[in-house]
Amino acid sequence: MTQLLSAQEFKDAGEYLTYVSKIEKPISKEMWKYTKTVAHSKSAKRIDNVRKNLIKTIQTAKATLEKNTNGFNGDLEFRDQVIDYFSFSELMIKEEYAKIIDLQEIAEQSYDYMEAYITTRELVNDKIDAEHEKLDAAQQAFAAKYKVNLLESAEDTDIEKKMKISGDVFKYHSNLYLIFFKCNYTDVLLDSSIKNKDIAAIQQNANALQQYAEEGIAKITEFAPIEGDKTLANETIKCMEMYQKIASEYAPKMIDFYTFNAKFEDAKVSLERKSEKERTKEELDNYNQMVKEINHKINDYNKANSDVTNMRNTYINKWNVTGEQYISKHVPSE
Repeated sequence: MTQLLSAQEFKDAGEYLTYVSKIEKPISKEMWKYTKTVAHSKSAKRIDNVRKNLIKTIQTAKATLEKNTNGFNGDLEFRDQVIDYFSFSELMIKEEYAKIIDLQEIAEQSYDYMEAYITTRELVNDKIDAEHEKLDAAQQAFAAKYKVNLLESAEDTDIEKKMKISGDVFKYHSNLYLIFFKCNYTDVLLDSSIKNKDIAAIQQNANALQQYAEEGIAKITEFAPIEGDKTLANETIKCMEMYQKIASEYAPKMIDFYTFNAKFEDAKVSLERKSEKERTKEELDNYNQMVKEINHKINDYNKANSDVTNMRNTYINKWNVTGEQYISKHVPSE
């Protein structure tokens, strides 16, 4: 019974390390449970429930170890280092993860917000990893001080391996998602400028989209795929090529349509201001020709919009599905 051990002496340092390890082990299990739930569940409620259970597990472990007021036969250094680790982990998961959730809610509003969300999430995870490394170092120092040979259990090794794999998968996915999102968000701005018939903004956003897509294709190669699996990288490249096509082919068609439509409206207004007697044959012929052209361009305009909408939906949905499948495939489920 761990509660009774707080008042007793330990026969050796190895027994004390075993005692501390038994207190810490449920945290590792719950942390892994949280990680795989994030990877394999789409239920925000379930994920948050697992997070809350993780917090309770940490609090229980901390309270249990705090009852060990004598540490290892009066040596409190390692005990206090473990308690500090528990306190830090609780703070990160309770407060910093809550901040991450808040950032996630606004992440879609701009590339800067999305980058801040992903960067903050990775920073918090890196901090937790760094604190765990400090804990390992403290354990090593304690073992060296009392001449104990450390033997890591197969279960602990397995959990650490799974956590490492999961971290690599999430980081890889995030790196490619930022590339994808930068173009996706710029394309949203382009679409808005098209709807507003703002030719200058259309050109500006198209140029930016072309640039980001080219940069994205080059940047994808900087990240090593998980276990050589390039499926997500390939889908990201396909999306970049789609955005290049939108910038180089679709946007110019929109500019051409709005430019010609403005000329047509000017010609129409000019003609309507004149009486039938004042209208010359040349003006009428020119206007009638423009009517034919605008009708043709309207058809092209509608087709281009329909084609691009379908293309966007297809490629974006495929990227999202591939991203989910990639995480599910490479993050261990057990």
